[in-house]
Amino acid sequence: MAWSPQKEIVYNKLLPYGERLEAEAARFLEHIKGNLARAVQLRELWPGGLFWTRKLSTYIRLYGRKFSREDHVLFIKLLYELVTIPKLEISMMQGFARLLINLLKKKELLSRDDLELPWRPLYEMLEKILYSKTEHLGLNWFPNSVESVLKTLVKSCRPYFPEDATAEMLDEWRPLMCPFDVTMQKAITYFELFLPTTLPPELHHTGFKLWFDEFIGLWVSVQNLPQWEGHLVNLFARLATDNIGYIDWDPYVPKIFTRILRSLNLPVGSNQVVVPRFLTNAYDVGHAVMWITAMMGGPSKLVQKHLSGLFNSIASFYHPSNNGRWLNKLMKLLQRLPSSVVRRLHRERYKKVTWLTPVPESHKLTDQDVTDFVQCIIQPVLLAMFSKTGSLEAAQALQNLALMRPELVIPPVLEKTYPALETLTEPHQLTATLSCVIGVARSLVSGGKWFPEGPTHMLPLLMRALPGVDPNDFSKCMITFQFIATFSTLVPLVDCSSVLQERDDLSEVERELCSASAEFEDFVLQFMDRCFGLIESSTLEQTREETETEKMTHLESLVELGLSSTFSTILTQCSKDIFKVALEKVFNFAVSNIFETRVAGRMVADMCRAAVKCRPEESLKLFVPHCCSVITHLTGNDDVLHDEELDKELLWNLQLLSEITRVDGKKLLLYREQFGKILQRTLHLTCKQGYILSCNLLHHLLRSATLIYPTEYCSVPGGFDKPLSEYFPIKDWGKPGDLWNLDIQWHVPSSEEINFAFYLLDTFLQPELTKLEQYAHGELEMSRDDVQQCLAIVHNCLIGSGNILPPLKGERVAHLVPSLVSLEETKLYTGVEYDLSRENYREIIARVTRKLLRYILDNSEDDTKSLFLIIKIISDVLQFQGSHKHEFDSRWKSFNLVKKSMENRLQGKKQHIRALLIDRVMLQHELRTLTMEGCEYKTSHQEMIRDLLCLSTSSYGQVRTKAQQAFFTALGTYNFCCRDIIPLVLEFLRPERHDVTQKQFKGALYCLLGNHSGVCLANLHDWDCIAQTWPAIVSSGLSKAMSLEKPSIVRLFDDLAEKIHRQYETIGLDFAVPEKCVEVAVLLQKSGQPSSEFPALQSEEIQLGIQRQKEKNAEALRNYENLVNMLLDCVEQRNLPWKFEHISIGFLSLLLRDDRILPARAIKFFVQCLNHDAIVVRKVAISAVAGILKQLKRTHKKVLICPYEISGSPKPSSIQAGDRADNQWLHYNSQSLPKTKEAWESCCFVEKTHWGYYTWPQTMTVYAPSEQQPKLGRRRDELTEAEQIIYDHFSDPKFVEQLIKFLSLEDRKGKDKFNPRRFCLFKGLFRNFDDAFLPVLQPHLEQLVTDSHESTQRCLAEIIAGLIRGSKHWTFVKVEKLWKLLCPLLRTALSNITVETYNDWGTCIATSCESRDPRKLHWLFELLLESPLSGEGGSFVDACRLYVLQGGLAQQEWRVPELLHRLLKYMEPKLTQVYKNVRERIGSVLTYIFMIDVSLPNTAATKSPRVHEFTTRILENLKPLMEADEEIQNHVMEENGVDEQDERTQGIKLLKTILKWLMASAGRSFSTAVTEQLQLLPLFFKIAPVENDNSYDELKRDAKMCLSLMSQGLLYPQQVPLVLQVLKQTARSSSWHARYTILTYLQTMVFYNLFIFLNSSEAVNDIRWLVIKLLEDEQLEVREMAATTLSGLLQCNFLTMDGPMQTHFEHLCKMRLPKKRKRDLASVGDTIPSGDLVKRHAGVLGLSACILSSPYNVPTWMPQLLMDLSAHLNDPQPIEMTVKKTLSNFRRTHHDNWQEHKQQFTDDQLLVLTDLLVSPCYYA
Repeated sequence: MAWSPQKEIVYNKLLPYGERLEAEAARFLEHIKGNLARAVQLRELWPGGLFWTRKLSTYIRLYGRKFSREDHVLFIKLLYELVTIPKLEISMMQGFARLLINLLKKKELLSRDDLELPWRPLYEMLEKILYSKTEHLGLNWFPNSVESVLKTLVKSCRPYFPEDATAEMLDEWRPLMCPFDVTMQKAITYFELFLPTTLPPELHHTGFKLWFDEFIGLWVSVQNLPQWEGHLVNLFARLATDNIGYIDWDPYVPKIFTRILRSLNLPVGSNQVVVPRFLTNAYDVGHAVMWITAMMGGPSKLVQKHLSGLFNSIASFYHPSNNGRWLNKLMKLLQRLPSSVVRRLHRERYKKVTWLTPVPESHKLTDQDVTDFVQCIIQPVLLAMFSKTGSLEAAQALQNLALMRPELVIPPVLEKTYPALETLTEPHQLTATLSCVIGVARSLVSGGKWFPEGPTHMLPLLMRALPGVDPNDFSKCMITFQFIATFSTLVPLVDCSSVLQERDDLSEVERELCSASAEFEDFVLQFMDRCFGLIESSTLEQTREETETEKMTHLESLVELGLSSTFSTILTQCSKDIFKVALEKVFNFAVSNIFETRVAGRMVADMCRAAVKCRPEESLKLFVPHCCSVITHLTGNDDVLHDEELDKELLWNLQLLSEITRVDGKKLLLYREQFGKILQRTLHLTCKQGYILSCNLLHHLLRSATLIYPTEYCSVPGGFDKPLSEYFPIKDWGKPGDLWNLDIQWHVPSSEEINFAFYLLDTFLQPELTKLEQYAHGELEMSRDDVQQCLAIVHNCLIGSGNILPPLKGERVAHLVPSLVSLEETKLYTGVEYDLSRENYREIIARVTRKLLRYILDNSEDDTKSLFLIIKIISDVLQFQGSHKHEFDSRWKSFNLVKKSMENRLQGKKQHIRALLIDRVMLQHELRTLTMEGCEYKTSHQEMIRDLLCLSTSSYGQVRTKAQQAFFTALGTYNFCCRDIIPLVLEFLRPERHDVTQKQFKGALYCLLGNHSGVCLANLHDWDCIAQTWPAIVSSGLSKAMSLEKPSIVRLFDDLAEKIHRQYETIGLDFAVPEKCVEVAVLLQKSGQPSSEFPALQSEEIQLGIQRQKEKNAEALRNYENLVNMLLDCVEQRNLPWKFEHISIGFLSLLLRDDRILPARAIKFFVQCLNHDAIVVRKVAISAVAGILKQLKRTHKKVLICPYEISGSPKPSSIQAGDRADNQWLHYNSQSLPKTKEAWESCCFVEKTHWGYYTWPQTMTVYAPSEQQPKLGRRRDELTEAEQIIYDHFSDPKFVEQLIKFLSLEDRKGKDKFNPRRFCLFKGLFRNFDDAFLPVLQPHLEQLVTDSHESTQRCLAEIIAGLIRGSKHWTFVKVEKLWKLLCPLLRTALSNITVETYNDWGTCIATSCESRDPRKLHWLFELLLESPLSGEGGSFVDACRLYVLQGGLAQQEWRVPELLHRLLKYMEPKLTQVYKNVRERIGSVLTYIFMIDVSLPNTAATKSPRVHEFTTRILENLKPLMEADEEIQNHVMEENGVDEQDERTQGIKLLKTILKWLMASAGRSFSTAVTEQLQLLPLFFKIAPVENDNSYDELKRDAKMCLSLMSQGLLYPQQVPLVLQVLKQTARSSSWHARYTILTYLQTMVFYNLFIFLNSSEAVNDIRWLVIKLLEDEQLEVREMAATTLSGLLQCNFLTMDGPMQTHFEHLCKMRLPKKRKRDLASVGDTIPSGDLVKRHAGVLGLSACILSSPYNVPTWMPQLLMDLSAHLNDPQPIEMTVKKTLSNFRRTHHDNWQEHKQQFTDDQLLVLTDLLVSPCYYA
């Protein structure tokens, strides 16, 4: 072969017929290339193009990427061109995209030199679909999956974007980066998705270096976690991973870790308020882990230091006693991090070098790095093993950690496992530890240089695990099975003890293993005893009452599976000697007892089968003669044959025999005579249980003889039977299989076996078929039971020999779809040569079954059991070729699970164990048998599917459901068969038929509905099909069989309508194929290897193709219009029930499109529906008419402008965001508002808010002047037909009156909101017809405004918003007239505003101002700013007017600084408002006023109001409060009685408003003005209450809330000293409340900014000094809080328990106490404690804090401290209390693991301690 394949599936070569696949693949590929190229050149996307791209997917699934590099590139280019066809139908686009993703998946196969893909077509596609302008109007219907498919597609194409792409992207999306606007989110999302990060180092200057500093600067300076911050993190994580060693992350490391820690949202302190956006916008753990992993290693060990810090600070959260919503994230972190490090190590040490940039030597992870990493994470993992959410994550983490450092990971896990195996009382502990040991099993058994003693643990573990096989505890039993199976797969169970005498060259460990291996036999026998015990306790008699079901329960079947697979693994891995003993034992157990066949019998039979499978010859010798003789003996008497109930012994032996025949077919041939005799005796037993077992025997005999399968799964090829002198099994412990020397032993059916199989069929199947045929002709009487028996035999024969029966023959059903390309199927070879000289039983079964079906349906339709069997037979005749799809799927799933749990991710390269590799090859064979025939739709299939349809509409519900499942499977299998079947299904719905029963009607509806996974006939994405089904569904409302009284039928129609709406995707009308696709197709056809024998196309063929494609477009359009008309005809039928009218209108609304205006008749229909009686219909009509108006919108011309010319300032050299000279002209300036026609026309309006804030776009366009725009004020005769319809209705006063009446009705009381759909309707009307309808509407508006009802006000708000937005392109004269009408209306409306309506008016004004130039709306803004706080309408109206005003200004963001200044100036004197609701609103408005003042990098100082200046003025007014010493009480009465209140009261009122502002801005602004807020802190510390009490007044509650929010804020490093300055100053305050509150503030602040504090040693010392100083505070509460804070800081490793600290406390403890004098005793209560007592208490508290700081372990210094502490038990209060509390806490937290903690203490210490903890003082 001249060409080398890119990457093929290696397993194909290992198949028994592997050598035939080369030629097959070449032939297949050649067909795909030729036909695909041909389809594209003939412009035939469907069916040709789609058909052959699907075949290409199949090809990849079967052979991998087995094509040359040249072809690979051509396939990708062709599919890229196809995906980006502009008008491509969405479902086709998704199909092509999925294949393209698959072709691009392995990016190492193609380098950037091989392939370059443009980025812009993808961006245009995403913009069109994900940010669609027409989707919300219902003009486009996209499937839910489209977003993820498109994003994955971009990710796959990203490595191949050209090198100048980065610069182009930055130019394209930078202008969107306005942080106050939604476009910011869009820009960052695009950057995250598109920016390429895999450029080679020499191109970095054209890649990330263009944006890195800018983006990281942005990220560092944002404090409040906006939605887009997470996307930036994802981008950095990817950048770091792709460029390890090329970026210096060190300066950012503290900030990165602080933010990751904050993102975990861990609870800190006692009363923390959670900011909701911190939860919703938190970072994705996966990306955070990627980022950390990529930064590890390299010369500076900074990241590892921080990672250790991170785990130290959060370790205690992993303790099982903690639980909360944050736990999931912590577990994910634990599980992902090790796997990510393993992935990186694999990439650096084991992976083949590809074109992707390698990691430079200097930055690769060293062994020391790995060890440090494992050490820092192992503690939390060991804690998490026992967590409440399950130990799965911990087990996965351990699996990966053990690959890296087994010697650090496995010993501690074993330490926990041995005691867990001993305990009986804690089952959870056992399951948790066992699942973790299973994870590390492979590392344990293989030992290796790091951990050579590993394997010695295996036998002790296995022996101790045996008691876990426990009938009373299901989960324990299952995990034990898994545990034993895992270990025995890895290790040959061979007794090697004799080697000790023969060889003396063994290592210590090997000697130990040899002597231990003598126990294997013992282990196997004990395991069997345990299993026998389990079986005996789960017999039916034991576990069931008489009456219950006899089937196995779900749990029992799981145990059965676990038992049989574990036992078979053990026997596979046994040596011959051990096997013999085991066989003997299991044989005796099976023979000496008689089991019932439902539960226990199945388990025993499984064990026997496992034995026979492993060594068939020895085992069959024992079992077959025994079973046969028993059965022959018991059936010797003919009466037995007719017994209804059979002897248990007979049943049991039949069951045993049927199971042990599931073995290698060659070994069964010896006994064929015996099997034949037994079958003849038992197949026709009367007892159903008996003949079913006999059928199983037949089925298994046939399968064993005819299928291809591996016969052994041993972990070493060739097994263990060699003598020990030649072969030393210990060497093979934990050894992976070698893919190239797998040496699989295949069973391939020999001619002898095939003969045997046909002998069985001729003997047992033929007579049954003859009988059934005679019965079907009415020539033979048979009872139902006999028919069922016959069918059971037929079915078992069919599924036993499906492999050797050739598929059904028949003509292909022609003319279903016209195509110029061949749609032929490819046949795959699966190792079977069909013997065509013999009878094809498949054909005969098909023929007989169909006759029988007709006969039963005519004569005994109630024989449902026979019908069930017939359905099974039909579906197997159609599909079964040796394996079932669902079985294959579940095996594939379980294969992947086992692979995951056992794989070695570190070395990769398919280092799996041999059994798993054999399994994978077998799955490859099954995959081929399932795709073997392809899906050609032949006449024989057609007949069978019609039979299934007939059964799907039968009168019996159960028959219907079973048949429908088979029907759906068949529909999904054959190409294009749906088109053939749809008319037959619709027959049942035709209203003119009178012979359809209700059952049939229901069945037909179910057939249309489909099941949840398969096809839905009612909704195929194809005009031909929809044009048939939709009208039929609507007309079926007139059918006689339809009755709306039957809830099941009503529900079916609801489901159908709902499913169609959910799954409908816009169907294409334009199937054009651009030239570029054709060019690539020609290249593909010409490309060599394998060269195609397809000739180049003739020009007349191509002409014909183009002609056909044009016809197809015309036909699609015709079909579309016909469908609309048919649906309209249906609706207009008389007496159509209302439900069907609604369904039909729903269907019509799906047919709105953005590329084609709806036919006039439908437009008229929808407009009339606006005034329909039913609200459902009106709602649909409102959306539809809004959509129609969008279709009728005329395009407005745009012109280019140059912002620099308009502003007269040059282009800035570097990026500068914010208010610059060149965007000044966009600002609202009341001096130069366009108030005249001339000014208006010369003014350059920019509607979108974000343009010009960050940078200007490369080409800036605005709307052209009005004379170049479409004509306004047209007469009726200048309108198109569609426009006239709308014009006539809306000019008709009666119509409009009725419409307004309907719109002002309420729908759901109290739930209604401003409705954007109605707004779109009015906006569209005023946009398309300018002010034509105002005269008709004006009186209604004036009348609506006077009615204060909620729903009328809402209707008015919707119309006004529509008017303002619709007047975008009106001329100045019209706009001015409009505002003259609107201003009085708005004034009235705003003065009558109520609780119910203020939200709607807020939405109305916000909607009106959205994306509009503020200078266009100057009337509105001036109106709103007239006097927001007049106080006329009371406090409520004031608050509402502020709300409405805020809605309008917030939409304008940075373009209205003047208005914001005016508003602030107006509001500042009014900040001392008394009313709470007004205060809250003012707080919110202030947030928006200062929102624009952001401290982002390269942003100019804003022209809008600035926080700093405002705060300075505020502090001036708060001075009187600052200076006062006494408590601040809120003694202001809520009334405005007296004006001459003192400064102090005014100050308190002001403070309340300021608190509201700070609380509102905590969650909304981008950056927190920390320096300004700090000046307010001392004041808050004074006010905040200490206890948790809700009865506090508003002021105190708000202060507390504010502190909580501020303490969680993110600090910049330069702000840390400032904060500490304030805290130190407050620590000297006279108010103990303030001193107490500092401590609570400190706890949260330090934890939420942990690494930023740790980064500065000065800050750490300051905090340490502060806490230790407050430990000696005179106020008891402060001292105790300081101790709690200290213990918390020690626990998160912020401070360490070092020598000086310990000596300091010990020194304090030794302070002498003042002597008590007798006469003081009386007045003890009121004495102030002396200084010495306080100091002594401080010392004790310090020691106590140290002890409580490690609640889950006992560090070395702890015993001594406990002793020191206990000396103070008899000190005076409060010391005594502290000591008691400490001891009781110590006892509580260490009680669980006291056994291991005890080891840390000396005997003397233990005595003292026991004495303390149980002494009477403990209860005092």
